[in-house]
Amino acid sequence: MEKAPRKKRHHVTLRLNVLFFAIFILFSLLILRLGMVQIVEGDVHNANLQRTSNNVARIDAPRGIMFDRYGHVVVDNRLELSLTYTSQGNTRDMEEMLDVAKKLEKIITVETDKITERDRKDYWLLTASEEDRYELVTLEERKDLPQKEEYDLEIERVSDVHLQTLTEEDERILAIFREMNQGYAMTPQRIKRNVTEEEAHMIGEMLDELPGVDLLRDASREYPYGDSLMGVFGKTGQIPREKLNYYLSVGYDRSDIVGTSYLEEQYEDVLRGQKAEVESVTTMTGGQEVDRLVNERLGSRGYDLVLSIDMEMQQHLEEIVEKKISNSRHGFVDVGSAYVVMLNPKTGDVIAMTGYRTDRGPDQLGVVNAAFEMGSSIKGASVLTGYHTGVVSPGQSLYDTPIQLPGAPPMGSYTNMGWVNGQTALERSSNVYMFRIAMALAGYNLSSNCCWNLEKGYGEARYYFGQFGLGVETGIDLPSEYIGVNGGIQQGGNLLHLFIGQLDTYTTLQLGQYIATIANDGYRMQTRLVTEIREPSTEIGSPGALVQQFEPRVLNRIDMSEAHIRDVQQGLRRVAVGGRGTARDKFSGKSYQPALKTGTAQVSVVVGEGDNRRVVKGNNQALVGYAPYDDPEVAFAIIVPNARVDSAPGAVRGMAQDIGSEMLDQYFKLKEERRGPKLADEPLVNDEDDEENEEN
Repeated sequence: MEKAPRKKRHHVTLRLNVLFFAIFILFSLLILRLGMVQIVEGDVHNANLQRTSNNVARIDAPRGIMFDRYGHVVVDNRLELSLTYTSQGNTRDMEEMLDVAKKLEKIITVETDKITERDRKDYWLLTASEEDRYELVTLEERKDLPQKEEYDLEIERVSDVHLQTLTEEDERILAIFREMNQGYAMTPQRIKRNVTEEEAHMIGEMLDELPGVDLLRDASREYPYGDSLMGVFGKTGQIPREKLNYYLSVGYDRSDIVGTSYLEEQYEDVLRGQKAEVESVTTMTGGQEVDRLVNERLGSRGYDLVLSIDMEMQQHLEEIVEKKISNSRHGFVDVGSAYVVMLNPKTGDVIAMTGYRTDRGPDQLGVVNAAFEMGSSIKGASVLTGYHTGVVSPGQSLYDTPIQLPGAPPMGSYTNMGWVNGQTALERSSNVYMFRIAMALAGYNLSSNCCWNLEKGYGEARYYFGQFGLGVETGIDLPSEYIGVNGGIQQGGNLLHLFIGQLDTYTTLQLGQYIATIANDGYRMQTRLVTEIREPSTEIGSPGALVQQFEPRVLNRIDMSEAHIRDVQQGLRRVAVGGRGTARDKFSGKSYQPALKTGTAQVSVVVGEGDNRRVVKGNNQALVGYAPYDDPEVAFAIIVPNARVDSAPGAVRGMAQDIGSEMLDQYFKLKEERRGPKLADEPLVNDEDDEENEEN
């Protein structure tokens, strides 16, 4: 009976020891865990307790503006508001976008002309019920189909009957939804530019109901002088798809507006503004906002461009050309048109350039992008080529009488001129003189009918013509320019045509550079439209501090000697004042003493359609020149293509000379008195939507 209690005390002691040991282990684990929380994971938990968010909004800055050579603003900015949508990139975006689009449709007006059939099908499927979609593609058909193939099959089966159920309201919603859906996650996408004041107020009141929607300060390009040179200034718009990777690599956002053509594209890196940045730093503690700090870095307008263009002369030139062509519209085989460029021969500056077509109005870019056979206007280059290669000498006379090549009709001048030298050949526009240069250059003997070295003849002719700028790039500061059509190496008779401007084609700008090179004593200057880059000015309408000035650049000096160039210059002067000069009737009494060369190229023009399709003979009328003869300050080229031949009813002779006479009169009149260019009644505004890449 006495041993039992001792055994019980032993069990109690054992249990207490186990309990104390367990408590020790638990406390040890707790202490270890507290150490882990405080020491190892302390930063993480502190971050969870106190969070700081940093959001940066980038606000577009206006592009740089453009001035003409006299400080007139020719491309400006019109401030406006744009409506944007920023996708969050989650799976609920489609439903959210559709809901937002429906609400916006009640507020803003939108155009629906860009909606495609595929857009309508996508929208119909998005808004269709599940039952309607299963009527298109059954459950059995969907079995084992990948999701994309399933959707493609649905799209294929959405018929016109289904699309006819879309209302005008649906179309407007779709137009908005379409723009929203083209954006990228976390990047603002413009839905509408130039939001009206009323629309802006209504949107502002509903912003809390429109997730992702915002109003952005924006600017559109504005042209104070209407459509004058608009084509040359270029367009702005969304980044073209093929250039997206490049722009992203240099810091652009996908939704940015960039220059998409001509000067806007060429000088994008200069005209682009520096975006403003609004940084919002929010500190959260325990899920509650405790501090908000807003830092704003001001943006700045892009650098400005000073152009070589004289906008007052530009307007006069446009008026002269349009009036002449419009009043003579029946004097053309087909569409009436004319192209003119005025250059400073010593610097290459483009003073004015214009084109006009009766079927579509202003066509300034045709000066750079349209090429024609220029006829006898290029004979200055032909004579200098003959002089330099030694096949003919200044003062040497050749007999002008028709030439008969084997198997070809006789080829001659407009009249048999008898003995002519280089100067009289230019004055009277002898074809035969040029033919004889071409034959000698190719080693052809007319008496023995042997033998053509056509590769040498064509090769040397184009080599020397290229030195004047004919058939090569002029170097103008635009993204691209057309260099015309090289007729290749053909039979001997066509080599003769090359020397009178009736084989290869050239642009009006190339023709202008050619005559400017002769005027500038053989120095070919790079043509240019921009002369200076300047900082944004603090004074409205006035250029700011100079950033960069572009010096005139000599592209090459032609191989011909000074004596040879002087001889040809004298021949060009005789065209205007000589007793038998081809331009004496319009220019002989001019006080500014022009030197000129006329040209007429015979062309065949296809007109009509169907059974009425036919070939009609016509002429390209050309005129090149410079003034004053003894100290040239302006050189020019004019081409009036596809005029009716002189014997045809309604033909108008001398259209190029009429334009040239009025143009030079006006140019030298402006040297005496200037009144400044005339502002348009209503400035034109660039429509970026025209430039958007639909695949973007």
